[in-house]
Amino acid sequence: MAGILAWFWNERFWLPHNVTWADLKNTEEATFPQAEDLYLAGPLAFCIFMVRLVFERFIARPCAVGLKIQANGPQKAQPNAILEKVFNAITKHPDEKRLEGLSKQLDWDVRTIQRWYRQRRNQEKPSTLARFCESMWRFTFYLYIFTYGVRFLKKTSWLWNTKECWYNYPYQPLTADIHYYYILELSFYLSLLFSQFTDIKRKDFLIMFVHHLATISLIIFSYVNNMVRVGTLVMCLHDAADVLIEAAKMANYAKCQILCYLLFAMFAILFISSRLGVYPIWILNTTLLESWEIVGPYPSWWVFNLLLVLLQLLHCFWSYLIVKTACRAISKGRVGKWNPLHVSILQARLFCQCGLMACFPTFSISTACFMLFFKPFCEF
Repeated sequence: MAGILAWFWNERFWLPHNVTWADLKNTEEATFPQAEDLYLAGPLAFCIFMVRLVFERFIARPCAVGLKIQANGPQKAQPNAILEKVFNAITKHPDEKRLEGLSKQLDWDVRTIQRWYRQRRNQEKPSTLARFCESMWRFTFYLYIFTYGVRFLKKTSWLWNTKECWYNYPYQPLTADIHYYYILELSFYLSLLFSQFTDIKRKDFLIMFVHHLATISLIIFSYVNNMVRVGTLVMCLHDAADVLIEAAKMANYAKCQILCYLLFAMFAILFISSRLGVYPIWILNTTLLESWEIVGPYPSWWVFNLLLVLLQLLHCFWSYLIVKTACRAISKGRVGKWNPLHVSILQARLFCQCGLMACFPTFSISTACFMLFFKPFCEF
């Protein structure tokens, strides 16, 4: 086991030349990121999950009721042991041959069986109220963490001069603000990773699971080798669009369509400009070029930049899908009926990524109240 750990934490991979782990041990003068700091993220992720349950029950749900969002789900299918067995064990979408066989076995006509399967599939879908509560929780957290990131970063030197991310690297001390920011982000994505198994089941479950794993890996990777300065820039940039997409979902569930379209348009503009403009010009420029000039490449440097470049390719793909779907809807003259979340829910779920300050649940309630006021003017 010791040999495996020694191989994994090989200094020649993780650190620049002539730097050892001993050089980055905490002293009375300076504190540096330590791998064991991340152990705190596990218990904190559980605390975040518990805070979420309380938030959804006592804050988000009353807001949803105030917006007249129904708690009841779709109509339940008539109980039938044979069809239930086929549905669970064989197929949820029977072909024509199987439908005819079931029709003879049950003495039901084919249309009745098709209706039963449709109702049974819909029965597994969550209610709009449950979706609203989930989106309101994410909106609240993203709003808090993004606001915290902006307030923290505007006081730093590397926000205005990205070369500061690499001067004196890796001997840059870890501040309490960076430590809090990293641990909270990591804990949140850990809570998302494990709550997937209890949350609303989605078609992109596996993709989301891989996305959360990749996000967690990037956070851990940049923390361990003290690339936390540029890491804070990446996290803040990616949190910005998540606030708007969750707000757009909330407006959609509340049937405030005009507000939904407005928020989605803002999201699309922010996403494309930040991921296709700011990210390559600001982030990739400093991680690829400025760091090469100041620090020079080493093995983990290549891995880190490879992950960031792959992330940029995903940004291009998601932006293409968003623009393509929006243009298709506009060209067909179906904007009035088109739900912009068809693309945003499909693709924005992939974006990537304690106790919350009281002002942010309050802001979420204010947002819900705004939707309630705005609702009569939003409906077509």
